[in-house]
Amino acid sequence: QVHLVESGGGLVQPGGSLRLSCAASRSIFSADVMGWYRQAPGKERDMVASISRGEIANYADSVKGRFTISRNNNQNTVYLQMNSLKPEDTAVYYCFQNIWGNRSWGQGTQVTVSS
Repeated sequence: QVHLVESGGGLVQPGGSLRLSCAASRSIFSADVMGWYRQAPGKERDMVASISRGEIANYADSVKGRFTISRNNNQNTVYLQMNSLKPEDTAVYYCFQNIWGNRSWGQGTQVTVSS
């Protein structure tokens, strides 16, 4: 079981930027998909962005053009660059990995967008 650790969350003003990182405890080279979900208080956990082993990225409509996902297989890390943040982006962001039919989750990092 891989251990995923998110970092980079925090408090930011509307229009600001944050970069989230997800560090894996072992190689992500073979991971089929890695990405991010988020969960706001009282809401379901929704997919934000994902990136395949072939580096094909997918985004939720609500973040297209503002968020960029990337993966660095050499560093076993997945990143989520978040620009033009809005209050509705406030949530706990969770990293995930799909490999060999199994999904693993990180513990989450809080992102709060507020003035």
